[in-house]
Amino acid sequence: MKELVQKQLAQSIATMQAVLADPHITETIVSIGEITATAMKSGKKLLVAGNGGSAADAQHLVAEFVVRLNVNRPALRAIALTTDTSILTAAGNDFGYDRVFARQVEALGQPGDVFLGISTSGNSKNIVNALHQANKIGMTTIGFSGNDGGEMRCLCNYNIVIPSAVTMNIQESHLALEHIFCMVVERGVFGEDFESRPQILSE
Repeated sequence: MKELVQKQLAQSIATMQAVLADPHITETIVSIGEITATAMKSGKKLLVAGNGGSAADAQHLVAEFVVRLNVNRPALRAIALTTDTSILTAAGNDFGYDRVFARQVEALGQPGDVFLGISTSGNSKNIVNALHQANKIGMTTIGFSGNDGGEMRCLCNYNIVIPSAVTMNIQESHLALEHIFCMVVERGVFGEDFESRPQILSE
């Protein structure tokens, strides 16, 4: 069992090292952070969706934006499309599970908003449909995926593709990058030195 633990940790670290060595991933995280910050400063919002572990990622990331990551600051506008069981079950029942996120993007999305779709395969049909809807509205679209990026790679303005075919390693890298994405947005909204300032809270 010790060998199993060490093997899995080594595999996770190797994936992270591959992410670290890819300058495109670093540049894209900076770009999407700056774009999302600009959108939020203009009164726009971030919508996030995923399935399974990626649904948990969507909720985790949105919690960091709405509550805080490391230091107190005003809340940032973000919504996870994975949490409202009445909407999810009604849309799934009436339109099919493939439409559960697209229907919410249609209702909540506005031009200038940002949509982040998370899918380790890049082929989750409900994420693909949500991206089509977001593009139709005029939202900025971002994809977090793995493998070769799948179908969603061609539908996103910006892509983060983890160089791995192992779902759990892709998800581990996604979460690390999602935290850093939040950090970049915070600095874009509040200034690069905001963490060193006296802590601020919303009224």
